[in-house]
Amino acid sequence: MGSLSTCAWCGSVVDGALDCPFCGAAIDIARSTTKSGWAPLPTRRDLVTLSFGSSSCQIGGNLVPVADFHLAGDDWVYFSHHVLLWKDTSIAIEAQSLKGVFKRLLAGMPLVMTQTKGPGRIAFSRDAPGKLIALPLKPGQTVDVREHLFLLASSSVRFDWFNPGVWFRHKDDNDYETFYPVGSLMDRFTADVEPGLLLLHAHGHVMTRDLAADQTILVKPTAFLFKDRAVDMELHFEHPAGMKWSNSRSLWLKLRGPGRVAIQSVSERVEGEHVSIYDHSRATRKQW
Repeated sequence: MGSLSTCAWCGSVVDGALDCPFCGAAIDIARSTTKSGWAPLPTRRDLVTLSFGSSSCQIGGNLVPVADFHLAGDDWVYFSHHVLLWKDTSIAIEAQSLKGVFKRLLAGMPLVMTQTKGPGRIAFSRDAPGKLIALPLKPGQTVDVREHLFLLASSSVRFDWFNPGVWFRHKDDNDYETFYPVGSLMDRFTADVEPGLLLLHAHGHVMTRDLAADQTILVKPTAFLFKDRAVDMELHFEHPAGMKWSNSRSLWLKLRGPGRVAIQSVSERVEGEHVSIYDHSRATRKQW
């Protein structure tokens, strides 16, 4: 038996290996943290191999990373239909039946989830530069993820979605327009009984931070990636002094611990940030 160490990224106990077999983080390379408490994704050597169930996943590439799976006969994964890169001819792809899928479609967000089972090899990649985030989930662990970041998950990870309750509304004469800074729905992934593997795709530099109980932080909504289920979120508005209802405002997502949160350095403009707001979800305010 080698020396035991704990992976700083996923918390798994590793026995003498240089790389965590569950998330791929390099154990022998210290993970740095900024003075403000943010930590980047762990260093991951090219073509590192992750294990789950009786199967394995090899992650290669830095600019547009590829997840290359060797699926055992009893293991299967589900994934977004547009991320499939190549596969053995022996592997079949089929649609996955999801509870409540029609509600998701009626919300204007077409969802096609597919699955495949071993034995054989199959690879996945998002058709865009970015970072591949490997999140091993322990039994009972849940993570909430912003839409359009999901790449794939192992069969032991349960997929659901929920209304994040973060919105604001603009009124123009008798017309109303509602904006959803983090999306009208969020994805929720849970490992119920068995551990599982979740892969996400993000853009730019990815950073995480552990919030203590009742500790709060403001992030741009479009930079937000994922959070532990226990982390609460709401809107936050900042206005110039004496101009509480001015359109010259900053709009933030306020996150409250305890739990881990993740952001990306590439963030888009928040749609509707400077329109006049008629109504909004739970929020806090501050004047400059």
